Amino acid sequence: KEADMLSVISNINWWGVLLAALASSVLGWVWFAAVFAKPYAAALGRQNMPKEKPAPLFFVGPFVCGLIVVIASALLIEALDIRTVALAIEFGLVVGVGYLAATTVNTAINPNFPRPLYYGAISSGYFVLTSSAASVILVAMR
Repeated sequence: KEADMLSVISNINWWGVLLAALASSVLGWVWFAAVFAKPYAAALGRQNMPKEKPAPLFFVGPFVCGLIVVIASALLIEALDIRTVALAIEFGLVVGVGYLAATTVNTAINPNFPRPLYYGAISSGYFVLTSSAASVILVAMR
């Protein structure tokens, strides 16, 4: 049975979307500011720079981008009728590795990143984790 986009959108649990986006943001803070703070700074070539107070864009921007990714995942989860945690994890891994990690590494491979593969590994790990976690949250709240 084909699902039309309007019925897919109307079946999404928007509280689940918000929770998954918030969880991704919290995981991002833990990942980049606590667990991998020093390696991340080294990957960016900023390990010897003084810490600056981040602008609001560095909080709002990742949340908005994460929200967009979660909405896209919610649409696909609904359209594909994914209903089990196991399938949610598989879906999260496919999206995390196939889209998010691959795009992150591709973006990092340019002259502006002093250690592109190191950056790619750190950031990709976060995206694979959050894609899987968000997918589980979306399916659990479906």
